[in-house]
Amino acid sequence: MPLVHTSPWIVSVHLAMSLEVISKVLSQGHLLATHSWEFGTFSEALLEWHDPHLSVFGASPFPDGKIPVVQVDQVESLSYAQPHIWTNSTTLVDGDGAAGDPASLAVSAILIGQTQSTFLSAAQRQIEHLLTTVARWPNGAISHREDYAELWADFVYMVPPALAYWAIQTANETLLHVAVEQCLLYRDVLMVPQPANAAELWHHIIGPRNEDLGIWSTGNAWAAAGMARVLATGRKSPWANTAITLDSAEPEEPLLRNYLNDTTWFGEMSGTTLLVATTYRMATLVPRTFGESYVVWADGKRGEVLKRINEDGLLSPVINPLDWNDRTPGTASPEAQSFAVLMFAAHRDFWDVS
Repeated sequence: MPLVHTSPWIVSVHLAMSLEVISKVLSQGHLLATHSWEFGTFSEALLEWHDPHLSVFGASPFPDGKIPVVQVDQVESLSYAQPHIWTNSTTLVDGDGAAGDPASLAVSAILIGQTQSTFLSAAQRQIEHLLTTVARWPNGAISHREDYAELWADFVYMVPPALAYWAIQTANETLLHVAVEQCLLYRDVLMVPQPANAAELWHHIIGPRNEDLGIWSTGNAWAAAGMARVLATGRKSPWANTAITLDSAEPEEPLLRNYLNDTTWFGEMSGTTLLVATTYRMATLVPRTFGESYVVWADGKRGEVLKRINEDGLLSPVINPLDWNDRTPGTASPEAQSFAVLMFAAHRDFWDVS
């Protein structure tokens, strides 16, 4: 059944009204990002917003099956990412003990590397480090931590999209399958047993030191958004044979709670916003599966998010990204700022192609 949409004219008016808000959100994102995954996520957000044709969600992101050649100074995302990328190390940036987080900058490094070979070499070292050096879970899942095997839902946004993008760079179909496989291996470990036909939800962390068996909304959003990027890469690749599924959660809540299965937690913007962005992307990629009910869900949640963007462009309430057990509703999160930009871009692109 075709999707029933609001008038494109109304959408364009809403977008125009939102441009000032988006500008403020972007400004706060520039100011707040200080960690490896924040740099990578904000770079991706800038790419999807300012240069959607270069994003894997674009109509033709791999001309002739290859990574596009662009001028770095003409792509805001790459100009932003470039000074944060190390070109003299096995990783692209200091991960502070995380193996997965530095890979969030891999797409930027590969794009820059089309004209600056030191960045392409840096990306290659990062990918080889993940595939050959980092610890593994017994089922073969690459650890999110450097020194011991531990699986975090966050990993799925950082590493599989990087592996998939490097697969395009190296014309390596096998590596694209590895990217998909890593998503599935993480799913096998982190998925929470659910009744038949229920939404698929994941634990946050399983491992020896930081285990968190809660159903963290932002962790589920990281995983869903990462799988959507891998799916888009596969669909736009020369092989175009990748399939991944995901689902949305808790349609009755104005905002998704920080832990989806715990009503004592506050409704929170980070997980909500990234899941909204991902829903629009999946409704574009797989419209027969992610049909009208999903778009209605996303539109409703997007409206709730817009209500909670402050005059200065900050999203709140948000969870403390460095302490997901902090019960105090936060007022500033680098992740939330990037997620809002991803949501704006996904919403705009959905209406452009629908």
